[in-house]
Amino acid sequence: MTITLRIILIICSLISFLLCITRIKQAKLKVENSVTWMIGSILLIFMSIFSGAVEWISNKLGFMAPVNFVFLVIIGFLLIQTFIDNIRISTLNEKIKDLNHYIALKEYKSKKD
Repeated sequence: MTITLRIILIICSLISFLLCITRIKQAKLKVENSVTWMIGSILLIFMSIFSGAVEWISNKLGFMAPVNFVFLVIIGFLLIQTFIDNIRISTLNEKIKDLNHYIALKEYKSKKD
């Protein structure tokens, strides 16, 4: 892995980690929503610091270059984040549906009385 890629990974990871921390302090982001971003940032920092391990793993898995393994990890992380977000959206949609039913029943009961 080139030194340029390592520096870019460290800088971007630190920026995303610090953004998560500041948003949590400002109460604009819940801790449980930012855990995956923090874990991803820490993982990328470790991958850029221990590039020898990344090269060894990528060679063992048959990647042409270690950067392809880094890209795979980033894509995998984003897929996990998307899956978690879809679960949250589905849960919120169910809550909205239940709330709509509750409001409709309340309105029906108030009209009936």
